[in-house]
Amino acid sequence: MKALILVGGFGTRLRPLTFSMPKPLVDFGNKPMILHQIEALKAAGVTELVLAINHQQPEVMLNFMKEYEKKLDIKITFSQETEPLGTAGPLALARDKLVDDSGEPFFVLNNDVICEYPLLEMIQFHKTHGAEASIMVTKVDDPSKYGVVVMEEGATERVESFVEKPLHFVGNKINAGIYLLNPSVLDRIELRRTSIEKEIFPKIASEKKLYAMVLPGFWMDIGQPKDYIAGQRMYLDFLRRKAPQELVTGDHVIGNVLVDETAVIGEGCLIGPDVVIGPRCVIYSGVRLLGCTVMRGVCIKEHACVSNSIVGWDSTVGKWARVVNVTVLGKDVHVGDAEVYNSGTVIEEQASVRPEMVVV
Repeated sequence: MKALILVGGFGTRLRPLTFSMPKPLVDFGNKPMILHQIEALKAAGVTELVLAINHQQPEVMLNFMKEYEKKLDIKITFSQETEPLGTAGPLALARDKLVDDSGEPFFVLNNDVICEYPLLEMIQFHKTHGAEASIMVTKVDDPSKYGVVVMEEGATERVESFVEKPLHFVGNKINAGIYLLNPSVLDRIELRRTSIEKEIFPKIASEKKLYAMVLPGFWMDIGQPKDYIAGQRMYLDFLRRKAPQELVTGDHVIGNVLVDETAVIGEGCLIGPDVVIGPRCVIYSGVRLLGCTVMRGVCIKEHACVSNSIVGWDSTVGKWARVVNVTVLGKDVHVGDAEVYNSGTVIEEQASVRPEMVVV
């Protein structure tokens, strides 16, 4: 079975982290974002994976995938745009890599999505309904912010139409960015900039060949910092239910906390809930961490506090400093002693915080 992951975005919403690393390789839960999806696809029986990349994708992405191609025993190839092709055009570009004599359906995933990935269940759903295309949908509390997937009345699970940011309630299910498509869908897509959500799926729905499976469990688009942090909380709660042995416990830990075994944590710290600490981090005594990600090689000095924020690779947070309220530090940032960074500010890579930069 084959799959394609759309990784052609430039990651602008997740800057400054994406100045140093392609967005698919940014850490989430102590592993690159894209690795969550690759492992799930492998577990569902996918043996060949196509990555739809953009024309500016850095070499580090290609080298990383070569490493995991061997580790996971899955064939990984690249389909590279020479110009932006939207969310459907990359499928037409990769047609020869996706279609073979088997006629099997193939998965398409948006790289920003984190969830439980019930892909085996989706295969069964697709076959049972005789769909040309199946999409995963998730329920939301406020559908007015999204494009809503309108289902036919009854229990058919057939998609009737799509309504973008409805002013009146038409449903509470939105596109979750996971699809299972028959090869015939590729015949509907021209090799140009095309939207699969706005141009291709509505046509299939009008022919009553599009079905929607409601995603069980959590879901989040983690492509921007506040949603990344919210998605991390959901992911850690999922680990607690499904793989509690991966989380840590102790007198200094509150709630769901994931710590790499190479990290060093000093005395008198209070960590959690909802914290991820990466490899080779050093957390000095008296530090307070909650609702945050501390990436590989970070040093957080005595009595500092990091809350609801992301600290990028190899950065340092000084003594008694505070990094709070959806602040994002890029790679190799150095926050001075007793400095305060607040209110969703970002610091680019290889920067030192000056007093005039501080927001209190």
